[in-house]
Amino acid sequence: MRVAIVLFLFFFALQTNAQAPVVDDLGYRKDSIKGLAKPSNALNFLVLGDWGRNGENYQKEVAEGMGKAAHDIGARFIIATGDNFYPNGVASTRDHHWLVSFENIYTAQSLHFPWYPVLGNHDYLTNAQAQVDYSELSSRWRMTSRYYTHTFNVPGQQKLKAKFIFIDTDPIEKQMRGEKNPARYPEGGVEKQMTWLKEQLADTTCHYKIVVGHHPLYTGGWRRNTDDTRRMRELLEPLFLKHKVNAYIAGHEHHLEHTKPAGFTHHFISGAGSEARAVEKHPEGGVFAAGQQGFAVFSLSEKTMTVQFINHKEEVIYKNEIRW
Repeated sequence: MRVAIVLFLFFFALQTNAQAPVVDDLGYRKDSIKGLAKPSNALNFLVLGDWGRNGENYQKEVAEGMGKAAHDIGARFIIATGDNFYPNGVASTRDHHWLVSFENIYTAQSLHFPWYPVLGNHDYLTNAQAQVDYSELSSRWRMTSRYYTHTFNVPGQQKLKAKFIFIDTDPIEKQMRGEKNPARYPEGGVEKQMTWLKEQLADTTCHYKIVVGHHPLYTGGWRRNTDDTRRMRELLEPLFLKHKVNAYIAGHEHHLEHTKPAGFTHHFISGAGSEARAVEKHPEGGVFAAGQQGFAVFSLSEKTMTVQFINHKEEVIYKNEIRW
């Protein structure tokens, strides 16, 4: 009888261990996101847009998937493509939104790395400067100005640099509409930013040039044929093509999309951090489009840029290795 009990316990332990998931010291399962590509010697980062809704509209689920993906791939930073807080941005650095839509939502340790945001049109409705000022209080929020740059080395290739140029598109859009609001959009501000942008794009020392802004130049969403989108494309695309910008990453439209029109630059939209809307592939070079909540994972290596979209169910719904 005693032998039988010992054997039972032994085989029970074996079965339990066999069923137990393999986890690391942070409690993550091995390969938390099934099918997620992990290129070697790559600069890995996540992109999220149009997200801050007090955890609603699947924001919490997207955040949970981001934590797992960032852990699995070893993300160095997170990019936020604007409309960071709905419906009207934040009133100050003490606004409750900072807790209920950011700090208490993106809690995974793997997401406690630098966040590089840009401002969206909703962020301008109250106090856009508060999002810049929050950088002085936060250990991860790194919006040092309304437009700015940051350069990274590509791992394993220390001479190869990736330059990220973060632009402030809402004042540009409003000026092209003919709208004037000196309190929000100081006179001469757009011209000053455009001069700065051209200087940054003229940099020839970088292997990658990635521009991040809120408003897309190409979209298969409901803004596809609007004057705003057309004017933004007519202004910025010639600069991107002239200076061989590898990718323009935007939000504004609440979906996930990859478009490759004629020319050098790839266009991405990651604007489904909470709400999602219907979308179709763009007729001019549409590669992928999905009206699902989710985020993007980018991996930059010496010769490839791998892009993956992950939805709120933690499914890899798109994967593309772009060679340069």
